[in-house]
Amino acid sequence: MIVEFWQLFSLVLYLFLIALFGIISAPVSMVTLLVSMELLLLSASLSFIFFSLYLDDLKGQIFAMFILAIAGAESALGLALLLSYYRLVGDISVEAITSLKA
Repeated sequence: MIVEFWQLFSLVLYLFLIALFGIISAPVSMVTLLVSMELLLLSASLSFIFFSLYLDDLKGQIFAMFILAIAGAESALGLALLLSYYRLVGDISVEAITSLKA
């Protein structure tokens, strides 16, 4: 079975739209926002991989590896900050976090 390029790109588009919908529609939970941001980065890296395979170039795959490494670090840092904030306050809703003053 041969998968065509438009099928791969439609998968990337669907992942991107799901992530965008998660960011827009659920601004109540910070965990949902973090998961949506991870899905957004995953769709971007898949796009680089698919274009790299289509154009027969290795640079897109290498760039996708950097994106995945940065996404993993961002996720670990974001979850660590949320966990420490939850231990201090007891609530991780977006409304409670935006009321913080610098």
